[in-house]
Amino acid sequence: MQFAKSILLLAALTTGSIARPEGHQRRQYTTPTTTSATSSGGAWTDIPSSYSTSGFGGVTSNTGSGVTYAGNVGNPYGSNIIEVSSADASQYKYVVQFQGSNTEDWTVAIWNKYGSDGTMDGWYGNACRTFTLAAGATTYIAFDEDSQGGWAASPGSTIPTDSNGGYAATWGEFDFGSTTNSEWSGFDVSAIAAQNAGLTVQGMQICDAIGGTCSSITPNAATVSNAYTTAETDVGGIGGNLAAGPVRLAVIIDFS
Repeated sequence: MQFAKSILLLAALTTGSIARPEGHQRRQYTTPTTTSATSSGGAWTDIPSSYSTSGFGGVTSNTGSGVTYAGNVGNPYGSNIIEVSSADASQYKYVVQFQGSNTEDWTVAIWNKYGSDGTMDGWYGNACRTFTLAAGATTYIAFDEDSQGGWAASPGSTIPTDSNGGYAATWGEFDFGSTTNSEWSGFDVSAIAAQNAGLTVQGMQICDAIGGTCSSITPNAATVSNAYTTAETDVGGIGGNLAAGPVRLAVIIDFS
């Protein structure tokens, strides 16, 4: 299986990739480095016998298909995306570990594909979770079933936006336990929004900490590995495509 084109692309809106599984093709990938997550000695990559849903809200009904598919956005809105402690991270099914820059604080904004108004505008200033990732810090975010969306990260206290108000820093895109895709998951790094806006491309790496597949872009898109730039806007299957089951993504912000 592979994810074709973008979960976010609609009409003139542009992004990266991960929507419908159809075939499969890999590009380059590297082995990620994982870190211990709990003070009791466990690792955030551990897989429990059952998954916690503590902190999540209700699961919303999915609608549509293909690019316009709308999965779970949480009830109340945004409650499908929560910050969890390092001690609790391994208890959730879909977890992302964000590792900060070694030199400065960054802002990370995470959004659902669909905004609270029910339209595909989650990345137009409608982040569900925004946090400061201090220099050298690590933050864990858990996602509920059937969640689709992305995050953007930038140094300082704000995320750059394009002329329409869309987040225009380097993106990470995610699709966790997609109901329409037999609970497959996917991810990628995308510079498309930043490049289309003529703004800075920040470095980012996302790795599947269980299987080893990575997607990465270095500053100014000097090196692109299994990730999206404007040249790949219409290409499908780039990034990670993961069969049904738990997901552990290790994200390095300010990757170079």
